[in-house]
Amino acid sequence: MIAAAIGAAAVTGSARQATATHHVKAAPANPDALSMRDLPVPVPIPPHRYRGPHLRTPVPVLMYHAVGTPPAGAPYPELFVSDHLFRDQVRALAGAGYHAVTLDRVWRAWHGRARLPARPIVLSFDDGYRGDFGVAMPALRRLGWPGVLNLLVANLHRRHWGLDTAMVRRMAANGWEIDSHTLTHPDLAAVSAARLWREVHRSRVVLHRLFGGPVSFFCYPSGEFDATVIAAVRRAGYLAATTTLPGLARPAQPFALRRIRVDGGEQASLLLATIGSG
Repeated sequence: MIAAAIGAAAVTGSARQATATHHVKAAPANPDALSMRDLPVPVPIPPHRYRGPHLRTPVPVLMYHAVGTPPAGAPYPELFVSDHLFRDQVRALAGAGYHAVTLDRVWRAWHGRARLPARPIVLSFDDGYRGDFGVAMPALRRLGWPGVLNLLVANLHRRHWGLDTAMVRRMAANGWEIDSHTLTHPDLAAVSAARLWREVHRSRVVLHRLFGGPVSFFCYPSGEFDATVIAAVRRAGYLAATTTLPGLARPAQPFALRRIRVDGGEQASLLLATIGSG
């Protein structure tokens, strides 16, 4: 049920501790046959082609969950941002001069391989709810903006509220970046070494197989991570990872990128103020 899934995705805001991609290989027909050799891997960063302040600039990364109206009895209704409020927020961001980009573009800019707009911002959406497709994507598309989908594999094809593969493929075709949020959303800092590796590595394998992208970035479930989790994320070939820690994402902390949580009922003016104080 959606209430249970929302509960599993609740943001705790805690953490136990506080190379771009490249050619995508053709994947075998059976995702179970995929191994590390079948995935895109980081390559050495070449000398900077671009110079300027964007090379080290912090970037706000917004953290959304469900877009829409919470069903009766949902234990975390604060995770739902209504349709009209989301559209108000997007209009306010554009009016304030922000321009949405992907995390990949931020990463490449930090390493001198791309340029950023004057006021870059990343809009990330955790788990994979249908409002991402039905509300968020059209609202962003009107501005030519991409989003970042931190996709929980277990949410694919969950009836009535989960995204399906066709929806995700259309989102990718509209410029959205597809990143991993594990297979089942466990507390990675509390699971066995075998399960940690499966959740981190296997989710990247499956998403690459289904959608073809590099799946270069990771999002810690409920913001829980420690040094062991970071080591597994790095070993699996991710370039960086996002947390629930508040603040701006900075290039000096690639595996502890901070985000700005957007709660339900948060007015656009408050969101702009929060970003400005990050």
